[in-house]
Amino acid sequence: MDWLAATESWWGRFALTRGIAAIYLVAFLCAALQFRGLLGSNGMTPIPKFLARSSFRAKPSIFHWHYTDRFFAAVCWAGAAVSAALVLGLGDAVPLWAAMLLWFGLWVAYLSIVNVGQCWYSFGWESLLLEAGFLAVFLGNDETAPPLLVLLLARWLLFRLEFGAGLIKIRGDRCWRDLTCLYYHHETQPMPGPLSWFFHRLPKPLHRVEVLGNHITQLIVPFGLFAPQPVAGIAATIMIVTQLWLVASGNFAWLNWLTIVLACSVLDDTMFAAVLGVTTPADAPTSVPTWFGVLVLGFTALVLVLSWRPALNLFSPHQRMNSTFDPLHLVNAYGAFGSVGKTRYEVVIEGTADTVISPHTEWREYGFKGKPGDPARMPRQWAPYHLRLDWLMWFAALSSSYARPWIGQLLKGLLSNNRDIVKLLGHNPFPDQPPTHVRALLYEYRFTTGKELLGDRAWWHRELIGDYLPPVDADRVRRFVS
Repeated sequence: MDWLAATESWWGRFALTRGIAAIYLVAFLCAALQFRGLLGSNGMTPIPKFLARSSFRAKPSIFHWHYTDRFFAAVCWAGAAVSAALVLGLGDAVPLWAAMLLWFGLWVAYLSIVNVGQCWYSFGWESLLLEAGFLAVFLGNDETAPPLLVLLLARWLLFRLEFGAGLIKIRGDRCWRDLTCLYYHHETQPMPGPLSWFFHRLPKPLHRVEVLGNHITQLIVPFGLFAPQPVAGIAATIMIVTQLWLVASGNFAWLNWLTIVLACSVLDDTMFAAVLGVTTPADAPTSVPTWFGVLVLGFTALVLVLSWRPALNLFSPHQRMNSTFDPLHLVNAYGAFGSVGKTRYEVVIEGTADTVISPHTEWREYGFKGKPGDPARMPRQWAPYHLRLDWLMWFAALSSSYARPWIGQLLKGLLSNNRDIVKLLGHNPFPDQPPTHVRALLYEYRFTTGKELLGDRAWWHRELIGDYLPPVDADRVRRFVS
């Protein structure tokens, strides 16, 4: 099966496998460090309750067979350990069949987490990691030449990711069509980063150039991925540069980094040699074992069959964004920011130790790790790490319906100083004794001007809109969540 060998993609395969393993490592660490407050038995949306009302067929997960918080933690830490080992080269140190089992095990473990993750795992990059992770099972290791068909499937994934995002924008908000969306986006995106203020303050003509460049990268450049080299490599390089721009301008978990990893797989060894000075090993295999080739052919046929609905979705006037068409997340639809908010709203949670609420009650603000809160605090860089509660708080500010499944449990956890829930926050103003009451306020936030930044030493200016949730004590919140 020599025709299956992409001998010119040795380093592209290397970048893809190591990159996917690195993203898996981040994803498993996110799950291990956050799940107890979000999904644990005493968390905001407990997994045992979810399992009681869902089926294995609809949400395949090993946790349907057995669940405890300790077992979930063990799966997370085992996944992190295997991912780290694959980053360091374990996949090339074991036989090909063993490497495939390691990759398959990671995919099963993360699929099991995503399928019980409920609203906390409803992001497009979860499906993206699962789809890329299943590709990794069939990428092979140092025992075989890179399989051409699987590398082409990686390009197909990258194409759907970029082209789908471009189409959803053109079909969505008018500001993408008149090139004005970035007048607002850097300020209203879910979790701004340390450079977002500066991006927002760029001249408006440059913002229009940004949008135009985005449209070119997402609507025209993706077709170059299937052209001969060096055109395919140039197309991938343009995508890498664009994604690095997005990395610098905000926090989007591992979406941008995994896109970069997929684009690196398009570069051939000539490009890697020119940029990094690395050459293909002299003893690199130039063929694909027959048994492995048969598996690659079967996998390719499966992906082509499953691609029918995602492909139709690209050209549908009712295009779905960040959707999966099967419970295994094997071939998915992608897209982001079909609409852009023009105003930023934030939910601010406060507590008090007063037993009776009055106009003179002293309220103290809870701080989150990533989302805007204290106007004087510079936005932090968190990506590729994903702060799931902070992201859901952004959605909650857009509509209370997003918060309905968990906001009551969050307030209940704060009123009892639930250790696992409080750990999800950046600052607890009641470290020794829980508050008697908590409330949530809705604010309008905007980036300060340059003059305000220098004079007030504040990155944000905020104005109170009103109550998001009125003050509640432990008894009332207990009735609220029952």
